[in-house]
Amino acid sequence: MKAVLQRVSKSSVTIDEKIVASIQNGIVVLLGIEESDTNEDIEWLSLKIVNLRIFDDTNGVMNLSVKEISGELIVVSQFTLHASTKKGNRPSYIKAAKPEIAIPLYEKFIHQITLDLGKNVQTGQFGADMKVALINDGPVTILIDTKNKE
Repeated sequence: MKAVLQRVSKSSVTIDEKIVASIQNGIVVLLGIEESDTNEDIEWLSLKIVNLRIFDDTNGVMNLSVKEISGELIVVSQFTLHASTKKGNRPSYIKAAKPEIAIPLYEKFIHQITLDLGKNVQTGQFGADMKVALINDGPVTILIDTKNKE
């Protein structure tokens, strides 16, 4: 799994001109799933996201997690995170999981991160044409790859 985390002061997801998710102060997670992803990837990534200390404490130091600040999450599926740009100018998405594999993993991830955060997580809609609006606070943007746990 690959994830792009953006610390936001405000974010929303719109589908067909209707807002389906909206948060204040939290994290937008763009999530890419590949066929080799497992429950271990889901559990590791979920805990990493909810415990990552990327929010300021009273001294202005990034020392608090989204869980500690009672922040919110939006998780948006994004197969393009697995784009390969090695050849030519048209990205290949061969590493991205097909929907029959990706959807159950995406749903398991949503369930797991809801449990780990201790509150409901908002989402986009898998496979939909979504418009994601956000105010990146900081800016803070972090890339995480469960296949490269550095």
